[in-house]
Amino acid sequence: MGAAAAGSAALAGCGLLDGEPAPDPAPDPLQPLLDEALALAAAYDRAILAQPALAARLTPMAEDHRAHAAELAKVIGATPPSAAPSASAGAGAAETAATLRKAELAAQKTAVAACKAAPAARAALTGSIAACRATHAEGLR
Repeated sequence: MGAAAAGSAALAGCGLLDGEPAPDPAPDPLQPLLDEALALAAAYDRAILAQPALAARLTPMAEDHRAHAAELAKVIGATPPSAAPSASAGAGAAETAATLRKAELAAQKTAVAACKAAPAARAALTGSIAACRATHAEGLR
């Protein structure tokens, strides 16, 4: 067997020429933060539709989450979906705020964990998101 044939056989044995597709890359570690930002923005939008009297208070928080989603998408190279909010079941203003606060606190824990695990280049973004989520939770008291 000639050197070229041996080289081809070696390459075929290592999987380069067997025609199998490469495995999908692992999702970016910031994808959960992006998903949460989109979910939080949607939750605020639903709350605003259900409780128009809370719009002045909740709209800036929803906008913060949309800004976070846009920045996270840019960093990880994703395109965030855009969806129109749908109205949710009618809850009182206090219950709506409590539900949103609970969601913010849970999401803030995710952001803190992401910040601790993030490389330096991403720590400022994840830390900022964690701080914003904590601020929202306090604003919903």
